[in-house]
Amino acid sequence: MDTIFVVKKFVSVVCMPPLFPVLLTVIGLLLLPWRRRAGLALAWGGVCVGLALMLPASVAPMVGALEAFPVATAQQLGQVQAIVILAGGRREYAPEFGGDTINRLTLERLRYGAKLARETKLPVLLAGGAPTGGTPEAELMRRALLDDYGIVAKWVEARSLDTADNADFAAPLLRADGVQRIALVTHAAHMRRAQAEFRHAGFQVLAAPTAFLAGAGGNAEVLVEAPSIGAVYAGWYSMHEWIGILWQKLRGRG
Repeated sequence: MDTIFVVKKFVSVVCMPPLFPVLLTVIGLLLLPWRRRAGLALAWGGVCVGLALMLPASVAPMVGALEAFPVATAQQLGQVQAIVILAGGRREYAPEFGGDTINRLTLERLRYGAKLARETKLPVLLAGGAPTGGTPEAELMRRALLDDYGIVAKWVEARSLDTADNADFAAPLLRADGVQRIALVTHAAHMRRAQAEFRHAGFQVLAAPTAFLAGAGGNAEVLVEAPSIGAVYAGWYSMHEWIGILWQKLRGRG
């Protein structure tokens, strides 16, 4: 496995909930005998960060700033040459399907991409490798797209380990057929980072977001008024994306 990919995953685990707030609190408690004020500040900081990432009032702005993309219109879709659907992971234990299959995140993207493909008759590229080994996510997507929606993918990019790879490895496949304008399908919260990567690869990108976590007013089904597992999930997802955007900018791709 790529060393940079492993380091990125390790850093993201340490810097994201649920581990990050717990680490702050534990470090603070361990410091109490020697640096009481600093220890208390870290411990309470961990508690506050943990609460902030489960309260809709604090999570909604984090998510909303990521999801500032309108739904693609039929007129806009008429100007693109292909639909690109990004993988979001796989379910490794799915005996009811006879082995690996796409996970919920990938299914949400694939379902919307299939809808657009039916409506526009545009060719489809599926992008996603196998970061942990096994069957590439794009191959699992190809099977599901055909079996469940009756749509044949024209291109399958199955080498990528992350969003930057999605763009870099999809580029030669699309350019070989003269494609320069694409509709990019991924989660609304992931779109900012994904769109930047495909633009960096030289494409004109129409955002085609799906699975919004926060609505126009700051709340959607996932973000109800009271603390909930939905808000915790939205907080985790938004933290993941903001860290990814920071890394993207450090690499000069954002």
